[in-house]
Amino acid sequence: MADYEEFVRAQLPRLLRYATMLTGEREQAADLVQDVLVKVYRRWSRISDADHPDRYVLRMTTNGYLSWRRSRAARLVTAAELPDAVRPDDFASDHAVREDMWQRLARLPRRQRAVVVLRYYEQLADAEIADLLGCAQATVRAHAHRALTTLRNGLAIELVAEAMES
Repeated sequence: MADYEEFVRAQLPRLLRYATMLTGEREQAADLVQDVLVKVYRRWSRISDADHPDRYVLRMTTNGYLSWRRSRAARLVTAAELPDAVRPDDFASDHAVREDMWQRLARLPRRQRAVVVLRYYEQLADAEIADLLGCAQATVRAHAHRALTTLRNGLAIELVAEAMES
């Protein structure tokens, strides 16, 4: 099992980053990766013989995320008043932009979110994503299109609302 331990040491940071991008929360990502690695341990003799065990485990992580049935409570924090302008050295505004994107990604359906993360974070081609998700490349492109449209529409609605307030 030494090769399993080496594999986990080498792949754990990547798997945790990937799972965090999918779930949006470090704790949930750690739980997901732990669940997957337990399954990997049980099947290691078969998985280690595969051409790309790292891709196989990435697919297991994706499938685990897509099939998770844990309910997630929505956490919305509203501010009574927003500041008038953002200072260039305001690190809080950078954090707010990243948090806003996390919230937008969290609202996407799971498959769309998985496609976006695999395409833009893991930088995989449509064929690789289709292989990981077990679907056609056209389905991957459709999920990506719908996800990006949803993200763009959300931004456009906010920009129009801001313009109307001004």
